[in-house]
Amino acid sequence: MKLWGGRFQKETDSLVNDFNSSIQFDGRMYKEDIMGSLAHAAMLAKQGIISPEDGAAIAAGLREVLADIESGKAELTEDNEDIHMNVETLLTAKIGDAGKRLHTGRSRNDQVAVDLRLYLRHEMAAIRADILDLQRAILEQAKQYQQAVMPGYTHLQRAQPISFAQHLLAYGAMLSRDVTRLEDCGKRMNECPLGCGALAGTTYPIDRFLTAEALGFDRPMGNSLDGVSDRDYALELMSALSILMMHLSRFSEEIILWCSWEFKFIELDDGYSTGSSIMPQKKNPDVAELVRGKTGRVYGDLMGLLTAMKGLPLAYNKDMQEDKEAVFDAVDTVKMCLPVFAGMIRTMKVLPENMRRAAGRGFINATDCADYLTKKGMPFRDAYTVTGRLVARCSQQGKTLEELTLPELREISSLFEEDVYEALNLENCMGLRSSYGGPAVSETTRQIQELTNFIKEHEA
Repeated sequence: MKLWGGRFQKETDSLVNDFNSSIQFDGRMYKEDIMGSLAHAAMLAKQGIISPEDGAAIAAGLREVLADIESGKAELTEDNEDIHMNVETLLTAKIGDAGKRLHTGRSRNDQVAVDLRLYLRHEMAAIRADILDLQRAILEQAKQYQQAVMPGYTHLQRAQPISFAQHLLAYGAMLSRDVTRLEDCGKRMNECPLGCGALAGTTYPIDRFLTAEALGFDRPMGNSLDGVSDRDYALELMSALSILMMHLSRFSEEIILWCSWEFKFIELDDGYSTGSSIMPQKKNPDVAELVRGKTGRVYGDLMGLLTAMKGLPLAYNKDMQEDKEAVFDAVDTVKMCLPVFAGMIRTMKVLPENMRRAAGRGFINATDCADYLTKKGMPFRDAYTVTGRLVARCSQQGKTLEELTLPELREISSLFEEDVYEALNLENCMGLRSSYGGPAVSETTRQIQELTNFIKEHEA
């Protein structure tokens, strides 16, 4: 007999039972369900809603159930539909009628809402720790390559000289925002729905502030309908995870390009590459490609739950059971991607000579040439035009700007002097870009220190 079976005159059809059951995915929340039940039982006893003896029996029984589940002694079954009914059934089998009093003053609606918040709160902390470790891997590489000149790109065309350190630190900065997004989401998530009941609270004299405090929440949710009927906290988390995966996907795309023979800026470690079953020369960036691919999966999880929620009237609807598979998959996917991505970054071999060689072609010092003329008194728009003419001449002759002789330069403008070659030197072009946030060593040193401080501040 179902725990809710009093109203029904016949057993649930087996197909419906299978269709309705959620234990195959919400079973992972057994610890959180038992934590919530322990807090609820303690509050019921303190408020005199159940006897102290029943409260103690329930607490002891729940701890035994937890031990039985973790040891494999207790089996979670689809007959009991979800984790809440499984735990209550196991508890009642252990302690008898006292177990039947546990559900006083609550509903599965507020029970699942508190379980999910507790579970996601824990998972968010684990994801944050993984992001911070990826940032450490970025720092390890950035510290070594502050003076490694590489071409910076716009439109995937060589644009201006930067350092490899600055490029890596850009992703470090993105990941910092990913960390703070998770933390902000956690603040809004940290309100307790326990005691909201099915939708309208309860007539029992419960103390929702007591259970909220016992479970580590900042406060109880202020509206009982809201407490059981929204999943915006799960959607917000999935949105933050989607943005995080977008950052990893962009980074992956560059890793894939950089380790190709066309770029050869890096070489991935053998431990983070795969081969071909037919082409013996291949060394494939499968880790980066899979992260790029799994990004779409996390996006799909977010869109799936947004779509499930978009037309639901208040309060609870069974559609909301779709929340857990989506958010669990998004969390699991991100937790799978981050550690392997960090390992890939930490072990990759950087090839600065190839970066410098690429930077030498493509006229990425053209802006510096225009700036040189501007500092000599020429209006920037005129300097832009002069430099464009020089680039066109170089393209025709197969030269770089710094390979033009001074007479050739002066044919276009008499403002050119011997010091132009110092201005066109790529190391100088990069090193003099010391404006806040730029690629100069002084600035990447500051960025490295800021990222180091950020990790220390957020790893607690």
